[in-house]
Amino acid sequence: MTQAVEYQSDILVIGSGAAGLTLALHLAETSSVILLSKGPLAEGSTLYAQGGIASVFDEDDTIESHVNDTLIAGAGICDKAVVTYTAENAKASMQWLIDCGVAFDKEETSDNQKDAPYHLTREGGHSHRRILHAADATGKAVQTTLQARALAHPNIRVLERYNAIDLITSRKLNRPGNRVLGAYVWNRDKEHVETITAKFVALATGGCSKVYQYTSNPDIASGDGIAMAWRAGCRVANMEFNQFHPTCLYHAEAKNFLLSEALRGEGAYLRRPDGSRFMPEFDERAELAPRDIVARAIDYEMKRLGSDCVYLDISHKPADFIIKHFPTIYQRCLELGIDITKSPIPAVPAAHYTCGGVMTDLHGQTDLTGLYAIGEVAYTGLHGANRLASNSLLECLVFARAASQDIESQLQKIKMPMNVPNWDESKVSNSDEEVVIAHNWHELRLFMWDYVGIVRTDKRLERALRRCMMLQQEIQEYYSNFRVSNNLLELRNLVQVAELIIRCAMERKESRGLHYNIDYPKLLENSGPTILQPK
Repeated sequence: MTQAVEYQSDILVIGSGAAGLTLALHLAETSSVILLSKGPLAEGSTLYAQGGIASVFDEDDTIESHVNDTLIAGAGICDKAVVTYTAENAKASMQWLIDCGVAFDKEETSDNQKDAPYHLTREGGHSHRRILHAADATGKAVQTTLQARALAHPNIRVLERYNAIDLITSRKLNRPGNRVLGAYVWNRDKEHVETITAKFVALATGGCSKVYQYTSNPDIASGDGIAMAWRAGCRVANMEFNQFHPTCLYHAEAKNFLLSEALRGEGAYLRRPDGSRFMPEFDERAELAPRDIVARAIDYEMKRLGSDCVYLDISHKPADFIIKHFPTIYQRCLELGIDITKSPIPAVPAAHYTCGGVMTDLHGQTDLTGLYAIGEVAYTGLHGANRLASNSLLECLVFARAASQDIESQLQKIKMPMNVPNWDESKVSNSDEEVVIAHNWHELRLFMWDYVGIVRTDKRLERALRRCMMLQQEIQEYYSNFRVSNNLLELRNLVQVAELIIRCAMERKESRGLHYNIDYPKLLENSGPTILQPK
């Protein structure tokens, strides 16, 4: 039975990090926007991003150099046109952020500080200093600045604590063509499914690192946008390339705390438990090698030595330098009894960034008309087999700007969807078996870590796929009979994304970038993205 639609807007933006906020603010100048946030508005990966944003600001640096560094880190399968587009549009996107009020660090000068050049740091894989940053909490500066502007904008309606369940498409409603019409969403506070219709929908939901037992990401990183787009008929690509950040703080009370790449950029060493360095034995760039090389080296040393962690040591630098450049890390470690000006920091790798995702063009448009994907949820071709440090927030900004321009050019031609049926809850009941969801959740994350982690084999991938398909069947049966909940929705999406990761990993018969399979240690001569097509 068709009922009244709860919400309507020109654009529905699902996700409230850098990508979603940037898109919403660009479009709100001419359109009505609903911005959907799964938790509190700030609770996304952007808030926790420490390092910075890559852009050519130094006179000695060039766009060509930024492009080349990105291509090298991407291990030969980046889309060069996309990389060039991103690097060329970086400075304009950064200037927009600066104009919004994000205060990036500047060099200390004796003259007028207002006119001082920006302090640029360097991270692994970069040949120049080109990382603009706000101390070691760049993401927080971006997030808090943009969300304040979004909350104050009259054309942006923010809905917090809403889970997107599924996209509404004309095909699903047996209507002509195939266009996105909106989404069904779950109001977590009212525990009720509501309907949002829109002329355009943008997925800005981030990645899916929560599929792994150890992750640097916040709890919301459950691959929702990737799973929803796949169910709606969109292709996904390169899901086998999961970036494991080499250094997360290893401490019982420090869930998800990241030790920024910038620490190594400013001279921190990686040490074994006996104090000896090991990175020079693995790569001539030592601690400044790309993340996949550093993560594999740490994984190798931990397994070889039977050690729970390695150590990241910047204590040889002056204490005032450390405290000034890394105040957040210094303070958090101090709270846990670690003075990083005097002692090394225990560190382990953790799932950090999803380099693959929903396939898009240069405007962020997916295979489904009217549906856009921006940021970590998307596969644009920028990252290839590995993401270059500090290109992630940049991708959010550049492609949000591009998508906003593309949407604005079409907005007046598209009519608001009408007569969209509401969610049918008449045949489901409340579940008294939350323990089943919790058990499946833990099983999934553990086998993904053990079998589809930093180092893989064909047998491990086959085992993972068998377990994944069994879980999918169980969850689908559960999903069909019981009312939705936050945990059920996230688990359903994570299991779907796990399957996509495993299938992509099984298709790649080589070791490249972030994907390392012992059975195929060499590079193939002719390689490209791994693309999965929905049936």
